[in-house]
Amino acid sequence: MYTYSFEKLEVWKESKDFTKEIYNVTSTFPDDEKFGLTSQMRRAAVSICSNIAEGSARKTNKDKAHFTTISFGSSVEVLNQLILALELGFIAMDTYQNLRKQLESITNKLNSLRNHQTK
Repeated sequence: MYTYSFEKLEVWKESKDFTKEIYNVTSTFPDDEKFGLTSQMRRAAVSICSNIAEGSARKTNKDKAHFTTISFGSSVEVLNQLILALELGFIAMDTYQNLRKQLESITNKLNSLRNHQTK
């Protein structure tokens, strides 16, 4: 089976695992958040790894960097939503800190990837 280039990227692997954690964490949110914060967090998390994958298929580095930038934006969106989830009491501080640490690793790698793509 062919392995696509994005599947080799550590940042894609991390963001995919992060997305699965977001799905697990949001499954404990109140039912009335199903179409609110739960949905928003899941879509933003999926967007991180999806845009890495989509960008890898682009021809030019400029196009690749554009999708990396979108991934970075989605990462910051998830951070905002994690802060809200913490303040609303949907997640505990230790869960928040763990997920934020993972996001920091992802955004650092996205910055490095974007810097490489824009050289």
